[in-house]
Amino acid sequence: MNLKISGHHLDITPALREYVVNKLDRVVRHFDQVIDVSVLLSLDNHKEKEKRQKAEITLHLKGKDIYVESCDGNLYAAVDMLIDKLDRQVIRHKDRLQGHQHEALKHQSPDLPQ
Repeated sequence: MNLKISGHHLDITPALREYVVNKLDRVVRHFDQVIDVSVLLSLDNHKEKEKRQKAEITLHLKGKDIYVESCDGNLYAAVDMLIDKLDRQVIRHKDRLQGHQHEALKHQSPDLPQ
């Protein structure tokens, strides 16, 4: 898994990088076919102070890209909300991949005449 963490109008500290990596382990634990992860942490100049810190993530999976963003007054809280949203979407994507609408012919039991 390739991981790219970048910051827009803020510096990425080692503590913040470690926090994001630890949170992403939860997503990788549910679905291990992650190819590439791109995280963008930014500080916007909104008038609303509670929406000033923004976290975005793009997760490149086999056959699909998942994009999630969240805003909060605290960057760590924004990352928490982001990972929660991403985890729900990854689990839903995994369920869709594994959900079988009907069984394959080789797994069906043959109807034998009595």
